[in-house]
Amino acid sequence: MGRNIAATLYYAHDPMCSWCWAFRPAWERITNRLPDTIQARRILGGLAPDSQEPMSMDMQHFLQETWRNIEQRVPGTRFEYRFWQDCTPRRSTYPACRAVIAAKSQAPEFEEPMILAIQRAYYLQARNPSDAGVLTELAEEIGLDTERFAFDCGTEQTHNRLMEEIAFGRAIGVQGFPSLVLRESDGYRPLSYDYRDPEVVLSQLG
Repeated sequence: MGRNIAATLYYAHDPMCSWCWAFRPAWERITNRLPDTIQARRILGGLAPDSQEPMSMDMQHFLQETWRNIEQRVPGTRFEYRFWQDCTPRRSTYPACRAVIAAKSQAPEFEEPMILAIQRAYYLQARNPSDAGVLTELAEEIGLDTERFAFDCGTEQTHNRLMEEIAFGRAIGVQGFPSLVLRESDGYRPLSYDYRDPEVVLSQLG
């Protein structure tokens, strides 16, 4: 017998959002303890649009300070700062977002492995997920059909799906990442959360 779904918990994220990386352990604990009547769904945020321009030094310094701030606020979150020396950063997360959609189009169970592969590449391995070549390498590492993946990443259909998810997030009240929004019979309700305590979310689901 199927689940009797009464509500949907939307998680708005971006695979290249450092705060989403910090929230990952809490999100895993939340989803592991969701009531059977609530389903979890991710929606992509599209933090930064396509760009081939190198990231400005001001933005690089800002993001490095953000990483340090996260390490202090969310103990246990790790970053590989070698990224800033080994890579040419670009303020562009749409490619990584489309990669998640392309992975999911091969099979829904590839969504989570692709998100994790992107996060590990960016934050732990000093690899740049703004680069198509890196994304294809990650696709191969998680067992995707790389030719199909590379093709799907570049299609108008995939890009339009990303735009639809971004628009949907805005329509339900998403203003930053991560964000949690609960859909119930009477509408959408944003939830507060804590990076270290999943109970903050779970207590709002009753």
